[in-house]
Amino acid sequence: MPTTPAREPQQDRSRATRQRLLEASVQAMADLGWSGTTVAVVAERAGVSRGAAQHHFPTREDLVTGLIEYMTEVRATEIETAVAGLRSGPRRTEQVLVVLVGLYRGPLFRAALHVWTAAAVDTSLRAQVRPLEAALGRTAHGMAVELLRVDEQTPGARETVQATLDLARGLGLGELLHDDTARRARVLRQWAATLDTVLPPTS
Repeated sequence: MPTTPAREPQQDRSRATRQRLLEASVQAMADLGWSGTTVAVVAERAGVSRGAAQHHFPTREDLVTGLIEYMTEVRATEIETAVAGLRSGPRRTEQVLVVLVGLYRGPLFRAALHVWTAAAVDTSLRAQVRPLEAALGRTAHGMAVELLRVDEQTPGARETVQATLDLARGLGLGELLHDDTARRARVLRQWAATLDTVLPPTS
């Protein structure tokens, strides 16, 4: 009898298990931080056995690698969804900034922040995280260029886009401890006006 049909449901179950583990790892890292996020904890939160979790992620370092890659994929999907809802008009730049600030909010950002903090004092983890973080940074930069419709050949344009992402990250950090909604809105409105002045759009 052919074996392919039997394998496909098993592969589907394996992908579904991995997905649950990654989703659980984001929440665990956001809630418990680096020291509290173990493969066993993630397995329990995902509702799978520890053995099944270790099949996908034998060590916590493997889990973190998968976590960062997963966060990149989720962010890209979120941005695509947000882009579809953007409207042209005089306040489009401000809408884009709201989307970019969204990169640095919520459980995904809190989880990433815990990983970065741990990597800052753990040499081996830092070596593992840096290439993935660099890839995430390039993805965010490319998204910002596309959303802002920037011509990076314009002198200073690349640095201005990066400053925009740095601003978004700072606003995200500022929101971790208290509600910063009103101040953030004023800052974004002013920065949008600045961008509209200094960044000529692509033709």
